[in-house]
Amino acid sequence: MDLFDMAAAASVSSPLADRMRPRSLDEFIGQEHLVGRGRLLRRAIEADRLTSSIFYGPPGCGKTTLASIIAGQTSSQFVQLNAVTSGVADVREVIRSAEEQRRYAGKSTLLLLDECHRWSKAQSDSILPAIERGIIRFIGSTTENPMVSMTPAIVSRCRVFRFEPLGEEDVIRAMQHAMHDRERGFGEMRIAAEPRALEHIAHTAGGDVRAALNALELAVLTTPASEDGVIHLTLEVAEESIQKPMVQCDESLYYDMLSAFCKSMRGSDSDAALAWFARLIYAGVDPHLIVRRIMVHASEDVGMANPQAMQLAAAAGTILDTVGMPEARLSIAQAVIAVCESPKSDAVTVAVGRAFADAEKGGFGAVPVALRDTHYAGAARIGSGEGYLYPHDFPGHWVRQNYMPEGLQGHVYYEPTDMGMEAGIRERKAKRDGKEQ
Repeated sequence: MDLFDMAAAASVSSPLADRMRPRSLDEFIGQEHLVGRGRLLRRAIEADRLTSSIFYGPPGCGKTTLASIIAGQTSSQFVQLNAVTSGVADVREVIRSAEEQRRYAGKSTLLLLDECHRWSKAQSDSILPAIERGIIRFIGSTTENPMVSMTPAIVSRCRVFRFEPLGEEDVIRAMQHAMHDRERGFGEMRIAAEPRALEHIAHTAGGDVRAALNALELAVLTTPASEDGVIHLTLEVAEESIQKPMVQCDESLYYDMLSAFCKSMRGSDSDAALAWFARLIYAGVDPHLIVRRIMVHASEDVGMANPQAMQLAAAAGTILDTVGMPEARLSIAQAVIAVCESPKSDAVTVAVGRAFADAEKGGFGAVPVALRDTHYAGAARIGSGEGYLYPHDFPGHWVRQNYMPEGLQGHVYYEPTDMGMEAGIRERKAKRDGKEQ
């Protein structure tokens, strides 16, 4: 019997989440962008024409459920493997069986691989010929970004469908369905659930229907009925039934959250930046990694518009090393807010990019005579430093003279903006550039 056999899933001894697994596309909740009426994936499933695909998304959002629906609708042989426990020998056996099915029954084989990002290159390479020849239609299920975690050879032969976390309304709908379903759920029981109890479970589950249904089952089965025979699910019961959510921070999610954190700082949204900072720390990310990004953005996005932002970022790093967490959260948050709320300028970033681009071109000329080192005996005899004008000897402690390498006279790298302190720098620079000696 296949692992996706609905009869097994509906067993009374099975957890509620398994019993309530949707059996058709009409029962499937969420992912309207993928399986809504008229959508490509839905049309392919209904026509039994789904090509090799990868289902990518967070836990409890319907990847395996949709695979089970496909298993029930396809005319192909359906096989399931788990990348953690299967090896090359298992793949070869699946291919052998698939070739027999195609030769003697004219049927193709649909292979579902859970945790597909865990497959090695050797395992992936072993199945490529069968995919290319159409002997196997491959469906990979993963919580990690396949573009990062899987071999390019497999990804290039599959269509990637990204699943999103379910909204709270979808999760509540799934719980209500379970409470009223007489065949697989709690429809035979008298249950009165406070709206805020279901809302709390849905919110805490964070889009994971499996977690929500597990919490609902625990609440129902452990709450005694009142004198009228009704099980009352209150907010207090809901709070006891579902634990505080844990952020499953794999490599892909880490980079996504870090990207959101950085873009929030660049976008001057201190509330969003603090939200991502808190989530990263809650997920167990090393705070030193976060502080390093703050330091970078203090120069990259603020720069000379507010030089103090870099000082606060550097101070946050020092305080983190001296005081440690959780106390250093305050100093790090202060640096985050400083970067967010500072006037923004990327003039430093642009200037460095221009200067390094010229340096990479090569063709370095000699250092101008006036700028050459004079701190050694005999320098004057060979002309080093001749013609150098000492700025402090002139009014305003500035004098016009060429400091640029030969061949780069007139090149402009740093162009201050009119933001923050750079407005004053821009004004002074303009006066100097127009000053005649």
